[in-house]
Amino acid sequence: MPSLSEITEGRILSLGRGATVGIVGGGQLGRMMAISARYMGLKVGVLDPTDDCPTGQVADFQIVADYDDQEAIRQLAQRCDVLTYEFENVDADALDQVSDLVAIPQGTDLLRVTQHRIHEKTFINQHGIETAPWKQVDSRFDLEAALSEIGYPAVLKTATGGYDGHGQLVIKSEDDLEQLDKLQPWAGHRTSADGFPPCVLEGFVDFDFEASILVSGNGRDYVTFPLVRNDHRNNILHMTIAPAQVPETVADEAWKLALTLAEGFRLAGTLAIELFVTKNGRVLVNELAPRPHNSGHYTIEACSISQYDAHIRGIIGWDLEQPRLLSPAVMVNILGQHVAATQKLAPSHPEWNVHDYGKAQIKTNRKMGHITVLTEDTGRTVQELEATGCWDDLD
Repeated sequence: MPSLSEITEGRILSLGRGATVGIVGGGQLGRMMAISARYMGLKVGVLDPTDDCPTGQVADFQIVADYDDQEAIRQLAQRCDVLTYEFENVDADALDQVSDLVAIPQGTDLLRVTQHRIHEKTFINQHGIETAPWKQVDSRFDLEAALSEIGYPAVLKTATGGYDGHGQLVIKSEDDLEQLDKLQPWAGHRTSADGFPPCVLEGFVDFDFEASILVSGNGRDYVTFPLVRNDHRNNILHMTIAPAQVPETVADEAWKLALTLAEGFRLAGTLAIELFVTKNGRVLVNELAPRPHNSGHYTIEACSISQYDAHIRGIIGWDLEQPRLLSPAVMVNILGQHVAATQKLAPSHPEWNVHDYGKAQIKTNRKMGHITVLTEDTGRTVQELEATGCWDDLD
């Protein structure tokens, strides 16, 4: 097995059978990473505060501790050959402190950029890629100045900590400013003198639809997955349609910006890029996720290589093939309130590829699993899924 210095300096960058992948975070994304790693002959360890978490159920070992427990992260590093993470709210400083013990091919620069919206948007724009118009906002005075420039409607987002719509406030008029206290739980550790959390104000984009594209790399070469269309309900991804039906110019623009960002990060692993596609065909980047993504679940059945296989191959330094879409597909999330209905119907729907994440507690709006359907007619499949009534609560 290559030494740590050989891996981190990029001279060999290849791990093989029997090496151990450590995953910080034990949710469904880590679970599917672990399954891919196990198929490749790798061992898997996970750090997560919940005993018998989804990833722990398929891993070789689990360290039960909080994500920011530096001693626990050190223990994981000592038992692994490479570390990765399944979500971006990981303590980058804690990872830096164990970089002498274990390879971290994704690095922490990618993590720091993607977990801070100001850094993220700056990075994207510096690479010549368009986002919604935005302004940094650190106080009520900054907000008023930014609104006078960007105008209504706009979206105020905390710089750190938001997900699935948390840490966001849509501002349609001055009256909505009375709701600013809703941002406080997601304010992070630093606030201005008037208690205002660091934020960005984004101009509202009149988009045609939301989309995403995945790109994977091994630090040298980069490959992309198809552009897909996403349907969000209540700020949570509901359904992904692969591929997105768009003009070739739109797909090419998404492909080019994905490769530009991958090269900018010297990407190892999988990066998800959330997009807005406007009615006139402009492609704007909304957010980045430095790991596999909910909208890429369809790749397990529908592509020649899944986003999870590509992620693991990338972080252990293996070569990557350009993914091929083997079949159009529709992926739909199973939230807590959908579990009973989908479990009842699944036996009579052999076309459903059902993935259960193994979470012990069923909660409303908690992602409990997903279903992927391979199809030649995505429009008809969407109608058939919605006609089951399993997702009527999202209407």
